[in-house]
Amino acid sequence: MIKIRCRNNGAILECVPGTILQEVYDSLSLNMPYGAVSARVNNKVEGLGFRVYNHKDVEFLDITSDSGMRTYVRSLFFVLTKAIGDLYPEGEIIIEHPVSKGYFCNLRIDRPVTQADVDAVKQRMQEIIAADIPIRRINCPTDKAIEVFRNVGRNDVVTLLETTGKLYCTYYKLGDKADYYYGSLLTSTGKIHLFELQQYHDGLLLRVPSRENPDILEELVRQDKMLNVFNVHHNWQEILGVSTVGDFNTACRTGHATDLINVAEALQEKRIAGIADDIHHRKSRIVLISGPSSSGKTTFSKRLSIQLMTNGLRPVALSLDDYFVDRELTPLDENGDYDFESLYALDLPFFNAQLNALLQGEEVQLTKFDFTIGKRLLTDRKLRIDDNTVLIIEGIHALNPELTQHIAPADKYKIYVSALTSIMLDDHNYIPTTDNRLLRRILRDYKYRGYSAEDTISRWPSVRKGEDKWIFPFQENADAMFNSALMFELAILKGHLIPILEQVKENRPEYSEAYRLHKFLQYFESIPDNDLPPTSLLREFLGGSSFTY
Repeated sequence: MIKIRCRNNGAILECVPGTILQEVYDSLSLNMPYGAVSARVNNKVEGLGFRVYNHKDVEFLDITSDSGMRTYVRSLFFVLTKAIGDLYPEGEIIIEHPVSKGYFCNLRIDRPVTQADVDAVKQRMQEIIAADIPIRRINCPTDKAIEVFRNVGRNDVVTLLETTGKLYCTYYKLGDKADYYYGSLLTSTGKIHLFELQQYHDGLLLRVPSRENPDILEELVRQDKMLNVFNVHHNWQEILGVSTVGDFNTACRTGHATDLINVAEALQEKRIAGIADDIHHRKSRIVLISGPSSSGKTTFSKRLSIQLMTNGLRPVALSLDDYFVDRELTPLDENGDYDFESLYALDLPFFNAQLNALLQGEEVQLTKFDFTIGKRLLTDRKLRIDDNTVLIIEGIHALNPELTQHIAPADKYKIYVSALTSIMLDDHNYIPTTDNRLLRRILRDYKYRGYSAEDTISRWPSVRKGEDKWIFPFQENADAMFNSALMFELAILKGHLIPILEQVKENRPEYSEAYRLHKFLQYFESIPDNDLPPTSLLREFLGGSSFTY
């Protein structure tokens, strides 16, 4: 007999070797309102079909956890692909990216997708869920899995598995349908309790339950501008012939890594130049730049300033940090702590008064916030602008209309910067933008702020919470969106990040996330950063930039 120590209630359960986690969960009679969908086994996330052969610590997870929601969503993807395969044997579905609080899916059939198609797919998905079909986890030699996927024409998976260099891998079967996912799945389709499928632009939008309240769907928030950014990026990747990680790894192994770096960097510079041209054409006086953590806003601002100068303009940066209210006036959060991320931690009337004065040609005396004493102090620096001056203001609240509510709309140009999309793992596995940004932040915090990967991972939920409140609701207000992700960046970051992630000890709560990220990076062919230009946005995190931060 082996012993399972349950982290949820402290109970110890004896069971025979080879018991699956679902059986362990059923034996413990845990009071989990939404049930378990996956579990941390010795701090590594596994599906409930995982078999236990040795003594283990197990913590069961439900859909309200990040890992649990990922398990639920992947399983829903599998049901969707199974339904498409049943209805359109010659068609294909590509799960491209998260948008509008759901997932945009490109259904490729021999004609435009209609509402009747959407209704048919949704009905078939409901039938598959109602049938409670087991989702089988199959571990086998990688060459056997490659043969399975080659026989069904899934070249995206074949190329990925061929370039991983692993002897064994895991894939899943749902009835006669085989698919590959890089994380755990539910044990059967009947565990999916809620979803919605609807027509969205020229594709489908798969909607999922809310993490906060899994009894209801996530609220639909249209993000048409963001969808357009995703589509433009994927179109370019198809032109280059590098749409998935398998394609990328193959290109690197055949000596084209430098070409990919040069093209990706040139595309970003072309986009920045286009934004600068638009600002000049509109005669905008204030440029407001916002985006979530580790989006590369600072480097983007510096590169934009250079392009503005090529248009004959003089960019001048203003920091929102210098407009904080005195510390004792700072609003408090729900825990009674100072909430420095709140919009109302800024002196909005003073900020708007200074901007209006500048726009009217007046001279203003600038302030500097002293974080040591928590006071805003007058400086000797004075500023007056002319018709060729463009004020550059970067900050998390830059797109919030309330920040500049007293500034005429014609004077403002708003830009949203984020690592929106880089490359897909394969046609059914997108790379979350949050993972991209978290990996950037882990490296930057380690190199420049003295924080370990454990520190950064532990703070990340709080960072995300602030973004959900103060940044994401206003992103569609942007006049321009800039995708700061680079298709090659995870391959370059890999060599720097692996040793940092390996420092997180197995007994720490942050280990499961560090392990997941470590495992994820193994899919990428590692490439050196020698050919990365000093102006690259990635240099903000790696070092070696020609810009001063």
